[in-house]
Amino acid sequence: MNARVQVPKPYNESVLEYRPESLERKKIKARLAELKADKANIPLFIGSEEVRTGKYKDCRSPYDHGQVLGRYHEGGAAEVKKAIAAAMKAKQDWSRMPFHARAAIFLKAADLLAHDWRWTLNGATMLCQSKSVHQAEIDSAAELIDFLRYNVFFAEQIYSSQPNNSRGMWNMVEMRPLEGFVFAVTPFNFTAIAGNLPTAPAIMGNTVVWKPASSTVYTAYHLMRLFKAAGLPDGVINMVTGPASVVSQTLFESPDFGGVHFTGSTGVFHWMWQTVGANIAKYKTYPRLVGETGGKDFVMVHPSADATAVAVALVRGAFEFQGQKCSAASRSYIPDSLWPKVKKAMGDMLATVKMGSPEDFGNFFNAVIDKPAFDSISGYISRARQNKSCKIVAGGRSDDSKGYFIEPTVVLTTDPKSESMVEEIFGPVLTVYAYPEKKFKETLKLVDSSSAYALTGSIFSNDRKAILEAQEALTNAAGNFYINDKPTGAVVGQQPFGGARASGTNDKAGSYLNMLRWTSARTIKETFDPPRDYRYPFLEPETQSAEENESRRKHPSQAAV
Repeated sequence: MNARVQVPKPYNESVLEYRPESLERKKIKARLAELKADKANIPLFIGSEEVRTGKYKDCRSPYDHGQVLGRYHEGGAAEVKKAIAAAMKAKQDWSRMPFHARAAIFLKAADLLAHDWRWTLNGATMLCQSKSVHQAEIDSAAELIDFLRYNVFFAEQIYSSQPNNSRGMWNMVEMRPLEGFVFAVTPFNFTAIAGNLPTAPAIMGNTVVWKPASSTVYTAYHLMRLFKAAGLPDGVINMVTGPASVVSQTLFESPDFGGVHFTGSTGVFHWMWQTVGANIAKYKTYPRLVGETGGKDFVMVHPSADATAVAVALVRGAFEFQGQKCSAASRSYIPDSLWPKVKKAMGDMLATVKMGSPEDFGNFFNAVIDKPAFDSISGYISRARQNKSCKIVAGGRSDDSKGYFIEPTVVLTTDPKSESMVEEIFGPVLTVYAYPEKKFKETLKLVDSSSAYALTGSIFSNDRKAILEAQEALTNAAGNFYINDKPTGAVVGQQPFGGARASGTNDKAGSYLNMLRWTSARTIKETFDPPRDYRYPFLEPETQSAEENESRRKHPSQAAV
């Protein structure tokens, strides 16, 4: 193709509002009814096959665990090995496909999702993950569309970045896909992450074996349908299900394992590093390990802050999607002089929050994902209630009789190292430490040292000197740092996302930095007129005249003769 193709310049997808009587509200309600009526029979996607093992697991709604959305077929080691073979077979053609042709597939997926597929993915996310229509819209529609469009743009930038040249030569850098296959492991909480982790490596020419979270296979199924509708070739992304330990162990034992794109718990990522290290001699190349893990995200408040703005940031940052975001506000340090105002403002807001099914658009707050999460979060609340240094000042009740519902809970503690202040809970629990107003500097040190995590955090202040002081003191405490804003809501192309310490490898999803990780550079140098004499000028005899030296320099081939 004799054209220098440029991908369309990306833009962030607009977030629809779903106001009463709006077209989008009518569309999503109609699609919800269709999805509920159609009980999906979900296979594994391996190469050109839809594999059905007959080992069924139910997909249920967290807010109504009696509501079955469908059933998925569970795979095992045999299916995983088959998926590896399918990925390796597809790689030869996929990696050699021109970039503009690969890019077109993902740009088409983005446009499909921006239109009628929007209602399917949003509806599936509401039903399967118990997200409000707003949380589904910013996740499974807007953010995933942004990932698909921007990642293609980032890929083009990477391919376009080329080295300098000297006279007589041409230097190139070829950004090859990794040798082998990429293993994508996705969490339950974001459909956008479930879509991004397998597609980002694929855009760069890799083929992928993808294991979605068992609690959200239903949503993953609809993502695979979207990718197929966009024209993704067989074997480029292979979706497998099964026990996490069986799937991971089988993949990590393959000599063709080339990398992992992971979002999940810190403990699981530690296990992955250990397992890969133990198997390192088996692999054809050193694998790329890219992971975004846990968070214990903070909101630091200066005495000059606006109490109402702080309260809104905490209610939204801690309790949207039931606090099941790795970036959710989980601990806050508020000066004792400002705490009464913040407490009252939060209490007034929480008194208006309605909890229930996401199918009822009047509910701001919905259910947590499953029984293990419900039990874990309830346990933290129970232990906080029994801790003499802690007091529950809002919420604290739970009920799993129909769905896994836990109230938005605020804990006030006098001990900044209490359990709920330092451990990741991954649920709707916010712990507040009311620090002495004059100990702002000391409290900054406390924020930095109290957690092993370093994902997101924010500072609220109307004092620029205090903002700068916090920004400096908390340099390593958060990979995404916010000023006068909640610590959630990173936008693709605007705030690249990721943290360090126990929060991951900080490879910044939503930027070219992440896309670089799925490439292996090869430098190519072409010399147009290569030398024909091994001898350099310093070897010339001292007795030669200046005229002879100059002649030899200008005509090396004649001099050699």
